[in-house]
Amino acid sequence: MLDYLIKNAECINEGERFHADLGIKEGRITQLDPEIDKQAKEEIDASGLLLIPGFIDDQVHFREPGLTHKAEILTESKAAAAGGITSFMEMPNTNPQTITTEALEEKFEIASQRSWVNYSFYLGATNDNIEEIKKLDPSKVCGIKIFMGASTGNMLVDKHKALEDIFKHSPTIIATHCEKEEIVRANQEEYLNRFGENIPIEYHPIIRSREACFASSSEAIELAKATGADLHILHLSTEEEMELFDNESDIEKKKITAEACAHHLWFTDEEYATKGSFIKWNPAVKTSRDRSAIRKGVKENRIDILATDHAPHTIEEKGNHYMKCPSGGPLVQDALLAFLEMEKEGVFSLEEIVQKSSHNVAKRFKVKERGFLREGYFADIVLIDRNKSRLVEKSNILYKCGWSPFEGQTFSSSVSKTFVSGRLVYSEGKILDRAGMRLEINR
Repeated sequence: MLDYLIKNAECINEGERFHADLGIKEGRITQLDPEIDKQAKEEIDASGLLLIPGFIDDQVHFREPGLTHKAEILTESKAAAAGGITSFMEMPNTNPQTITTEALEEKFEIASQRSWVNYSFYLGATNDNIEEIKKLDPSKVCGIKIFMGASTGNMLVDKHKALEDIFKHSPTIIATHCEKEEIVRANQEEYLNRFGENIPIEYHPIIRSREACFASSSEAIELAKATGADLHILHLSTEEEMELFDNESDIEKKKITAEACAHHLWFTDEEYATKGSFIKWNPAVKTSRDRSAIRKGVKENRIDILATDHAPHTIEEKGNHYMKCPSGGPLVQDALLAFLEMEKEGVFSLEEIVQKSSHNVAKRFKVKERGFLREGYFADIVLIDRNKSRLVEKSNILYKCGWSPFEGQTFSSSVSKTFVSGRLVYSEGKILDRAGMRLEINR
């Protein structure tokens, strides 16, 4: 007997659309066929619903340990499940910073007790932890994270020799935050002299400028080509950066890949006037021309992966003046619906969204047996109702920080159900069951 039998779903998988039934038993997809005639403990009629592989988010900040007044693995993984995200890869700028293998394993232990969805963690690079990086087992973690521009957490790697050593000796994929710190600091000094610490928010994309992004991304790519490193550049934000990447469609043929995040694909600098610091991110949200170029980059395969860069702060922190206001915002509950809204607007196809939020992430990070609707794979799946809208408002926000940059937005689709490793974790607005597992990496 099956644990679950999902009937009559419209499936999006591996570039195809088809109607099928899907059977789940002992955490895995046991059958995917036009019709399945078997008994199940629970049968779900998915007529009129989309069935897709769960979103694997390769960039989140869940703030645990040490910054749990903003967020926790428990709260944010629940929000992720409600947003159709079945696995996440979390960043090292916590307190203490995740820059040793011991700190890394402590995070895995916390997640094993508290995460509602699947998880992995990055080891953070510093100017002087190359020996920790060298001894890392690449099958145990999703990757190495380098801040090649100072952001929240003060983990800047700015010594060229340190960067060379990391690129040369990393046993796994390197994910980079690219903004040239010298350019940012010079710009910031200019506007501090002009305004004092209360710099108007609309100058954020000028301070954290397109030149800073392009210079840093270019440097990372040069280092990767010189050393043969496996490089993944996170959250691209400028038109100019698109020219740095090729348009090979098969991600498994690439050693240099790129990611775009929901906020850079949705917002523009025109919205600083209404949303203010709630759309303050690093790298900054920039012009509509940049947004159009990033969207085009996704479609042309210059950008390979869609993600969130979920990075919550409290409302009080976001209310500080420019120099004390941290960058980042919560996104895991909203990003998939934003991507689906873009599909309705003709920006992306459903196949492209699934490819770049699920298939490509699994391939690039070598995640074992997840990211696809395939028999024998873990049943990390999401049912989407394209005919039931969702208004983002305080009452249905699950982030610990209690706000969303999408507040007031009505999405025309909603997440109906989320399965994680074959267990129904989220259904029709309710969190039901914790099912997070440590992601297995095939390296």
